[in-house]
Amino acid sequence: MSPTTPIHRAPDTPAARQALALAGVFQSASLVDELARTGQVDPRAWETLINATVDTNPGSFEAIYGGHPNNLRRGLDTLEALVGRKQANPVVLRYGFSLLLLMNKLRTNDDMMGALGQKLTRIQGQAEHFGTTHENVVASLGEAYQETISTFKNRIVVQGDPSLLQSRMMPERVRACLMAGIRFGLLWHQQGGRRWKLVFQRKALRHALDSLN
Repeated sequence: MSPTTPIHRAPDTPAARQALALAGVFQSASLVDELARTGQVDPRAWETLINATVDTNPGSFEAIYGGHPNNLRRGLDTLEALVGRKQANPVVLRYGFSLLLLMNKLRTNDDMMGALGQKLTRIQGQAEHFGTTHENVVASLGEAYQETISTFKNRIVVQGDPSLLQSRMMPERVRACLMAGIRFGLLWHQQGGRRWKLVFQRKALRHALDSLN
């Protein structure tokens, strides 16, 4: 990129931040569904999720998702379905809302939050050595999810092709995506996002999505 190339910046408003963080949750849900059905994912969408999860101390809100809303385009498109402007994938919506439920359980569990923070700090060191999306890092993210979030009574049951779901690295990749969804769910809550707002303040979400297109 040349020094004169314009960089598209998302509007820095509470509503836009909430929409972007929520888009991360539903992008995670969308990629879980895609992995389970096809074994493949969009590289840009995948790298955005993993980078955001590994970077536990970003320099700014924008740094979390790489600074460009299109890095979360898959999730933003899913939010368009959530507000009734596109066809919804019920499986993706179910995964997304389940991630928000699990996030709420996690944030009120101080012991688990502490344990997860320690695991992510170690994984960040691993990423600095191997690279963020290296399979060792992805495997560690999957293991961290399995040892923490997966121990809750409410668990996400992933639907898909059984042979794909049992293939090498697939369980780890799916769990890493779910961990990313938790990461963005916590971010959404930190930015003032609440589940009741998704029901009673859909107009505000629509306006935020319009500002990000």
